Amino acid sequence: MTATLPKAAARPRRRSATLITGCVLAGAVGLLALVALFWLPYATDDTSGGRLTAPGGDHLLGTDKLGRDLLTQVMNGAVIAVQAGLGSVLIAAALGVALGLLAAFAQGWLDDTLSAVLDLLIAFPTLLLAMLIVAARSGSLGSAIIAIGIAQSAVVARLVRILAKRVLAQDYITASRTSGTSWPRIVAGHVLPNIWPTLVVNLALQFGLAVLAEAGLSYLGLGAPPPNASWGRMLLEAQATFTTAPAGALAPGILLVVLVIGVNLVADGLRDTLDPTTRGRQA
Repeated sequence: MTATLPKAAARPRRRSATLITGCVLAGAVGLLALVALFWLPYATDDTSGGRLTAPGGDHLLGTDKLGRDLLTQVMNGAVIAVQAGLGSVLIAAALGVALGLLAAFAQGWLDDTLSAVLDLLIAFPTLLLAMLIVAARSGSLGSAIIAIGIAQSAVVARLVRILAKRVLAQDYITASRTSGTSWPRIVAGHVLPNIWPTLVVNLALQFGLAVLAEAGLSYLGLGAPPPNASWGRMLLEAQATFTTAPAGALAPGILLVVLVIGVNLVADGLRDTLDPTTRGRQA
């Protein structure tokens, strides 16, 4: 008995450490983006810094090949990354939850059709689907967010369908229907409260994937156009000068990794904290 108590007591601390570490990493990038909304060292299109200036002095990270301040570009990129992550997740959540609930209540051929469509969309690479949507609209941050959100909505919808069907199969749902409870009240009172812990964890993971997808689209020239400084576009522009001015690639690359790792750690911490099935397996 005494040997198992320290292990049991250590699990909540490990879960808390994961969540706290993730919040610190993701929060640092979020704070940088918040500051950038109100203050930037230079204008995003200011090219007066001189070409490929070394870090230090008036330019803490130096300048790029056009003479733009890299710190300004990195801060502006943080805003774009957070906007892309939040916007895409909101679209994916709205579409995914609606489609998932519809599929959960569907029966027969409609259920089979919706399931097949969701499986087809999930099998299609998210970045490729986003590229097709962006190409059909135009290269902009708004188009990238919409495209990524639509592409991710299929994953959310299938998860919601699976979870909702599991809840709807419970005996207390049958009892509620027998007592005259309407389907909207069942969804609001039983289905959503039971699926939201797992759904929140999945949406946190989708946030990180959305940030990577936006960076990929910008790297291919399909994201936010200049003078907006997406991290993906910064990585593209810094390729030719990496040996002489590595800060242009290292700064956005490191922040991109920090944000994605931080969000993934938050998702892991939330899963261990909110998902009762996970807690039961770890107990």
